[in-house]
Amino acid sequence: MANVEGYKEPCPVPVPKPEEPFCLKAVVVCSKYDDFLRYTLPENKFLFNEIVVVTDHEDKATKRVCEFYHVKAIPTDALNTRKGQFCKGAGIQEGLEALGIKHAKENEWFLHLDADMWLPPQTRRLLEEAKLDKHFLYGCDRFIVKGQQAWHEFREKEILHLQHEDYTWVHTDAFPTGTRVCAYGGYVPLGFFQLWNPAVSGVKDYPTEHTTAARSDILFATQWTRAERHSIPEIIGYHLESNDSDKAVNWSGRKSARFKITEE
Repeated sequence: MANVEGYKEPCPVPVPKPEEPFCLKAVVVCSKYDDFLRYTLPENKFLFNEIVVVTDHEDKATKRVCEFYHVKAIPTDALNTRKGQFCKGAGIQEGLEALGIKHAKENEWFLHLDADMWLPPQTRRLLEEAKLDKHFLYGCDRFIVKGQQAWHEFREKEILHLQHEDYTWVHTDAFPTGTRVCAYGGYVPLGFFQLWNPAVSGVKDYPTEHTTAARSDILFATQWTRAERHSIPEIIGYHLESNDSDKAVNWSGRKSARFKITEE
């Protein structure tokens, strides 16, 4: 047919590239938070394609929890705990690099999640179905769960208190909710839950200059403009706290009581 006068070869139809499946990776920094981790890790781990826990070399209890639940622990000197510091940002960066952030693909989302944060069972489905903008940084709200007794009673209720009901309702009354931060033009996702796509946003490094848990998350978040910082209203995390926990009490290392029903 190509030799017939006036005949033109049809233009090839481009074959669409198949979309790669949603991939969710998480880094958790845990230094002397093994008592919280043993409540959060067993269920959180199933939400992710890959999760790592960064800890210090001396924290044998955290490494034991990770071994028990078959999650990779990354012992490091980056936290600088031997010098009485808690360089959380440096620990986060080490975990991100272990997850391959420098060569992240466009289908890969990375989450920095605190060790004392428990995420609801529908988290992964809701994130995937949201079709989030890969240029943006996302946070979520959190319930404040004061003391192990409160958490135990919540989990052991005869009729469990739902957060997500009938794929329709999001209940927000299980516990008091934590304070949001509105600065640098507006809403700032805090470090207890920061979700982003490194390949598209181009953000592949976490600030490492601070020697406590303070400020690094704010510096990280403000790499995005206010128009690029968003909350995910479908998800509310559960922030587990000791009975004696106050704001900033553990920013320079663990000071609060153990998370148990009868606390010291």
